[in-house]
Amino acid sequence: MNIAIVGATGNVGRKILEVLEKRELSIDNLFLVASTRSAGKKIKFGTKDYEVFDLENFDFSKVKITFFAAGGKISERFANIAAKNSLVIDNSSFFRMDPDVPLIVPQVNSDDLNNIKKNIIANPNCSTAQLVIALKPLHDLFTIKRVVVSTYQSVSGGGKAPMDELIEQTKLVLEGNKVKSKNFTKQIAFNAIPHIDVFSEDGYTKEELKMNNETKKILDDKINLTATCVRLPISISHSESVNVQFEKPFSLEKVKEALNNFEGCKVIDERIDGGYYTPIDAEGKDETFISRIREDKTIKNGLNLWIVSDNLLRGAALNAVEIAETLIKNNFYGK
Repeated sequence: MNIAIVGATGNVGRKILEVLEKRELSIDNLFLVASTRSAGKKIKFGTKDYEVFDLENFDFSKVKITFFAAGGKISERFANIAAKNSLVIDNSSFFRMDPDVPLIVPQVNSDDLNNIKKNIIANPNCSTAQLVIALKPLHDLFTIKRVVVSTYQSVSGGGKAPMDELIEQTKLVLEGNKVKSKNFTKQIAFNAIPHIDVFSEDGYTKEELKMNNETKKILDDKINLTATCVRLPISISHSESVNVQFEKPFSLEKVKEALNNFEGCKVIDERIDGGYYTPIDAEGKDETFISRIREDKTIKNGLNLWIVSDNLLRGAALNAVEIAETLIKNNFYGK
């Protein structure tokens, strides 16, 4: 099994390496690929240092699976080239809504891997990934009618530069100095910005539309979803306040049981001080954590949830590796 990671020097690429090492996937040869400026660098994996190859002239015929973790522009240019010789798992948004490319969260819709047509599989937006993994067991039982979600997203969702800027801005504010934002529309330190990605004509941001469109594609196109996405001065982990309306009646006991028994979910819901998960608690953990589970008494069959997950893991690297594991387990039955 030969594997390549495009964007191996970035946040998600390095996290994929961590996940691969932790899960001990059987790898014969590993190829780390990045831009020309990163070519020649060394990255440690296991006990060995691997040299980074230049994407511009990398030979994808050497590999069976290629992870793309370098953004939409790189995927647009190189993913189809890689897909001529290897199976591509793409972390960018470029192919997500392509009808010929399955958008996969393995615990939710692995059957869609039967429909691989372009040798490309898309990884969902990090906010969508943690949302649908919590919604799936509830939808199976009670049939979701409508979802209202507000996200509280960490700066790592924007890459390494925003993470560095959060630290830089925080120091400037604490020292009483003026802040000038580089990667944000407003100051991020000690602030909240209700704006992620570009605005569409109807006033929603692209991030908000992604959550709607991707949830429909992955889970059920009959689900109505509306989102407000907010960037917070947090390094890692996304949180979501979720209001769900079901077609059928439910009980809190059955909700908690369904969530706890579903792969990738963990209920942490004690009605005491600290009896819930926060972004710091979720950092570095594989699970999607669900807290503050309670009935919404203002609507029929309404439920409120608080969902927290490490966005670099659940929403990106871990999900991508789980897609690869599913394909290997099923002998590449999608090809």
